[in-house]
Amino acid sequence: MAIQEVTDQSFNNEIESGTVLVDFWAPWCGPCRMIAPELEKLDQEVGDKLKIAKINVDDNPNTAGRFGVMSIPTLMVFKDGEMVDKLHGFQPKEQLLEWINPHF
Repeated sequence: MAIQEVTDQSFNNEIESGTVLVDFWAPWCGPCRMIAPELEKLDQEVGDKLKIAKINVDDNPNTAGRFGVMSIPTLMVFKDGEMVDKLHGFQPKEQLLEWINPHF
């Protein structure tokens, strides 16, 4: 499954079912650019169990504000529409996998 770009308008539909990892990011953010390939690797490894979505906080301030995103990258796990976990900052794929595993 490919990583999906979501917007303020599409966000609720994208997280409403299953397990979804959302990356709150911005193009000017160095750690955001560093984590992008790690998320691609994670998607290749567990994409059948997990949907990964990215939301640009500059273009979609309503969703970022709704979830209190103050620093980026911020990663949130949603299960059937409910936020169940949050992580801030760059993490390598191995750390991300360890963090996300309990949510499958």
